[in-house]
Amino acid sequence: MKYLSLLLALGIATAATQDLGKPLTLKKPMTIAKVMAKPEKFVGKTVQVKGKVTEVCQMMGCWMDIADGAQSIHIKVDDGVIVFPKNSIGKQALAEGKLIKVELTKDQAIAQAKHTAEEQGRKFDPASITSGKTIYQIEGSGARLLN
Repeated sequence: MKYLSLLLALGIATAATQDLGKPLTLKKPMTIAKVMAKPEKFVGKTVQVKGKVTEVCQMMGCWMDIADGAQSIHIKVDDGVIVFPKNSIGKQALAEGKLIKVELTKDQAIAQAKHTAEEQGRKFDPASITSGKTIYQIEGSGARLLN
């Protein structure tokens, strides 16, 4: 009976996680704040971060944003390679992949903001974007939803 209880407990603990994409390779995540404090140091390198899922692509599940405290980062994957579940918002997640730097022109920044607003059912004013921008995001290879 003791072993049955242990097996049930392990099953419940395992059911609380969901692995997506390739297996995670790094042993320990770093804080998003550490990555974003000096992102150039990590560009082109594999990083692993942990945080709370704050947004998920509602169309294809091709991206999610995670935050730890005031810092957040965008995790982007190729459509269909990994599908982040739409009900992931509020869950803790580990995400791993290569940090990339993306330079957006003003027109690209407008298109990105418009797309995000459409996905979230919000109105968008193109005049709110006055210049291009640089963003850092993780080109995701694997993730684990924790709860």
